Amino acid sequence: MINLTIDGQKITVPEGTTILNAAKQAGIDIPTLCFLKEINEVGDCRMCIVEVEGRKGFATSCIQQVEEGMVVHTHTPNVLEARHVILDLIISNHAKDCLTCTRSGNCELQALATKFNVLDIEFPGEMNKHKIDDSSPSIVRDFNKCILCRRCVATCKNVQEIGAIDCVNRGFESCISTVGDHSLNDVDCTFCGQCIESCPTGALHEKETINDVWVKLKDPETVVLVQTAPATRVALGEEFGMPIGTNVVGKMITALKRLGFYKVFDTNTGADFTIMEEANEFVERFKNHDNLPMLTSCCPAWVKFIEMEYPELLPHLSSCKSPHQMFGAILKTYYAKKENIDPEKIYVVSVMPCIAKKFERQRPEMKENGLYDVDNVITTRELARMIKQANIDFEKLEDGTFDSPMGEATGAGAIFGTTGGVMEAALRTAQDILTGKDLPKINFEQVRGGEGIKRATINIAGQPISVVAASGLSNARKIMEEIKSGKSNYQFVEIMACPGGCIMGGGQPIKNSKIRAEVDVRKLRADSLYSIDEKSTIRKSHENPILKKIYEEYLEKPGGYRAEKLLHTKYAKREKYNIWNCYSPALEKNYAPDIIIY
Repeated sequence: MINLTIDGQKITVPEGTTILNAAKQAGIDIPTLCFLKEINEVGDCRMCIVEVEGRKGFATSCIQQVEEGMVVHTHTPNVLEARHVILDLIISNHAKDCLTCTRSGNCELQALATKFNVLDIEFPGEMNKHKIDDSSPSIVRDFNKCILCRRCVATCKNVQEIGAIDCVNRGFESCISTVGDHSLNDVDCTFCGQCIESCPTGALHEKETINDVWVKLKDPETVVLVQTAPATRVALGEEFGMPIGTNVVGKMITALKRLGFYKVFDTNTGADFTIMEEANEFVERFKNHDNLPMLTSCCPAWVKFIEMEYPELLPHLSSCKSPHQMFGAILKTYYAKKENIDPEKIYVVSVMPCIAKKFERQRPEMKENGLYDVDNVITTRELARMIKQANIDFEKLEDGTFDSPMGEATGAGAIFGTTGGVMEAALRTAQDILTGKDLPKINFEQVRGGEGIKRATINIAGQPISVVAASGLSNARKIMEEIKSGKSNYQFVEIMACPGGCIMGGGQPIKNSKIRAEVDVRKLRADSLYSIDEKSTIRKSHENPILKKIYEEYLEKPGGYRAEKLLHTKYAKREKYNIWNCYSPALEKNYAPDIIIY
C-alpha cells in the first residue's frame, strides 16, 4: 500500500493507483475532459493537472501513479490558472453555436467553462473550418465542435475493435476522420453510436429526424403510429432529471398521446413475435443439426458487422427481422386490414435506444409491397426533445397504457433490452416447444450479468444446449473467431453490439465521464427491465394472447409462408470500404497500411 497526502488529507491506496483515482477515493474532485475510465486514460487534455511537492511543473493526475510520501495539491492558484488557460485555448478553436447545439446543457466542455469562469476568449485567431458530414442515416459528424480528446477514437478502437475513425494530420490541421475522410457510409462503421455516447461535446450526434415526425403528426391524411422499445422506458426519465433506471413507461405513453400519435404500441410485442419465429427457427436447426450455432439477428449494428467482417458465417445468422421491423410489417398488413386503413397512409415511428435502427429501417430488405416496414426511427434523446418542445411537464404526467389490440406484451419482450435477454426469452419458448410442456422454469440466470461474454450449458429435456451471450463488438469478434476456428461447440449465440445491450445503446441519454466512472448505469437500467419482467402476468412470448390471435387469423404458424414473407429476411456480404473510386497507394499508406481495399 502507498501512503500520500492530497490537499492535506492522509490517504492510503494500493500501489499502481493514479493520483486521480486516489483523489476520488478521498472525495476530492479533479476535473477531467479527455479521461474516460478504462477506455481513454492518456492525459491528452491536461485538465487534470496537479502540483506535486518537490517536482517542477505539473503532473497529469489521470496517468501519474502515486508514490510513497507524495504530497499533492489539486487546486492551487497556479493549477487553477493553468486550467483556465487550457480551457481558453480549447474554446478558441471551438464552434460557438451552443444555443442550438444538441448537447447544450449536457456538454462537458460547457460545464467546465462555467466552473472555471471562462467568459471571454483571450486567444482569438484563426479557427479550423470543417465540413459537417450528415450523409449517414445515423450519425452526424461536426468536428468544428471537436476538442481532440480522442474519446470517440478510443471507444471505436478499444471497446468495439472497429477503428472506423482516428486522429489524422498534425498540428493545427489535426482532426478526427475516417480513412480518406470518407463518409461513415463508405467505411467500416457499424453505426453502433458508442462514439456519440463517449463524446463530451456535440461533435458527434444522431441524425435527428423529429421534424419529419412533426410534419406527419400535423397531416390529417396520415395515420401516425408509434412503437417504443423496452430500453427506452428505463432511460427516458433521465432526460428529465429522474434517477437512472427509473421505469417511466406510463408517463412515456401519456406523453406520446399528448404529442398527437394516433396509437401508441409496445415494441415488446414485436419482441414476442421475434421469439416465436426465432425460437421456432432454432428448434428446427437444433433438431436437424443445420447451420449451428444459430446467431441472433435483433441488433442491426451487429448484423452490419457480420456482413462486413464475417460474411462466411452469414448462413448461421437467424433470418428473423428485428422486433421493431417485424412489428412495423404487422402494422402495415394485419393491423391495417383489421382497422380498414390504407397501408400507404400509415406512418410508423419507432422510438429506439439505438441509432443503427435509423440505418436498418432504410435497408431495401425491410420493404413489403413497396412500403418500408418502419418510416422513421427516433432515439430516446429525440423523444425527450419532442416532449420538451411540446412544453409537456413530464414528471407530472399520469400513467397511460398502451393501445389495444397491439399493446399486449410479455415480460420476455421486456428483457430484450439487456444483454442475455434475447437468449433467455428464446429459451423460455424453445424449452416448451422441445418438450411439448409448459415448464415452470422461467429464469435463466446463467446468461444474465454485466460480463461481456456469458457462456452456459442449458439442459432441456435431458439435452445439453451450449449457449453464449456477448455484448460489445470486440467480444463479438472473439466469439466469431472461436466459431471460425471450430473450437467452440455453441448451438445458440446472442450478440449485441453495444456493451450491456440496448440499455446502453447509442441513442440513450448521455452520461458524462464522472457518472460513467462512479455509477453502474448498465446495471441500474437492466435491473429495471428485469423488474418489469418479474411483475408481468405473462412471461413467455408464445403465451401472448394477441400473438396467438394474429397467428390464427393471419400468419397461420411460426415459420409459415406468410410469417416467412413478412417477418424474415436475408442478409449478404457487405464490403467494408466503398472507396474504390478514390483509391490511391498514397491513401492506403497514409491512413491505413493494413486495410484491404475492395
